[in-house]
Amino acid sequence: MTLTLKSKAGPVEILRGIDLAVPEGQSVALVGPSGSGKSSLLMVMTGLEAATGGEVLIAGQDFTRLSEDELAEIRGRSIGIVFQSFHLIPTMTAIENVALPLEFLNRSDAFERAEAALADVGLADRHHHVPGQLSGGEQQRVALARALAPQPKLLFADEPTGNLDGETGAQIMDLIFALHRRMGTTLILITHDAALAKRCERVVAMKDGRIVRSIHETAYA
Repeated sequence: MTLTLKSKAGPVEILRGIDLAVPEGQSVALVGPSGSGKSSLLMVMTGLEAATGGEVLIAGQDFTRLSEDELAEIRGRSIGIVFQSFHLIPTMTAIENVALPLEFLNRSDAFERAEAALADVGLADRHHHVPGQLSGGEQQRVALARALAPQPKLLFADEPTGNLDGETGAQIMDLIFALHRRMGTTLILITHDAALAKRCERVVAMKDGRIVRSIHETAYA
């Protein structure tokens, strides 16, 4: 799979000949220096960026053959994404933020699922707090609950602790790994933290838009 973007100076190769297969339920860390293509690969795997060559087979679908509406529907049902920034709607309560994607899917149990997801991340008593009333760690827990509420097959996490202090970040990662194991969700984690990467079953190293190394770890936590 390739990704080439246009620029004033001409075409720029962002991803070059990516060949990556991830078995269902596996945890994979994507590592590499800034600009190596990690976040671009995540964008392609979630259908937020279109590959310019090759196939992108996610959840049994070739993303290169789907419309924007079809991609949005698959993201809503099968993919959860947690970013470094929380991306919560500031005027909505925690439970409203978590329920919103489910409402877009016309789920009649949107608030029931949102309530259960908030309980899963330890925020059963924070349903009616807006983001400004929550700590950074609590906001990231809400974002994680929102990602997991539809019970997705895949969870993508792009530096999810980047805006948190060390202790809070460790708690969030413990929670992510615990929920990944319990739910059997495939986990793709982008991180600069070598110790955190080694908690995944597999570490995939990138450089200059290519995969340069793929290691199966034994220190999976």
